[in-house]
Amino acid sequence: MPKKIQARKSSIHGNGVFALVAIKQGERVVEYKGKRRTHEEVDADDSGDVESGHTFLFTLNEVYVIDANHGGNDARWINHSCDPNCEAMVQETTGDDPAADKVFISAIRDIQPGEELTYNYGITLAERHTPRLKKIWECRCGAKDCTGTMLQPKR
Repeated sequence: MPKKIQARKSSIHGNGVFALVAIKQGERVVEYKGKRRTHEEVDADDSGDVESGHTFLFTLNEVYVIDANHGGNDARWINHSCDPNCEAMVQETTGDDPAADKVFISAIRDIQPGEELTYNYGITLAERHTPRLKKIWECRCGAKDCTGTMLQPKR
């Protein structure tokens, strides 16, 4: 099976992931891989600090987070966008093991070879979205309707 994606430098931010072949709307592109860690384990170390604006953590469910700092793949380099061409979908498993759940990145529209893959990170923070936090979590996607931050509006 030919490789669909490649990580390389991005004009959005640092590294990004780019399509090597045409990807059709609805196509599953890649699984977001990494070590399963509990929220408590993640909170106890510095691999996902709110103050850094940089994380390879993906909330899987109420028990686990996927930490792509450990055993991660190219999916960890997919950048955020306010006008994404992909979405992250949690696939819940049947059974009693929440660590068996998975996250897949799927195309929400057709993607051309050479195009950068993006999805909306959906970052929610309990604390107030101060100008300082908005700057830390600044969005650089360049979309026409860019919100300027990766933080989701408070509800």
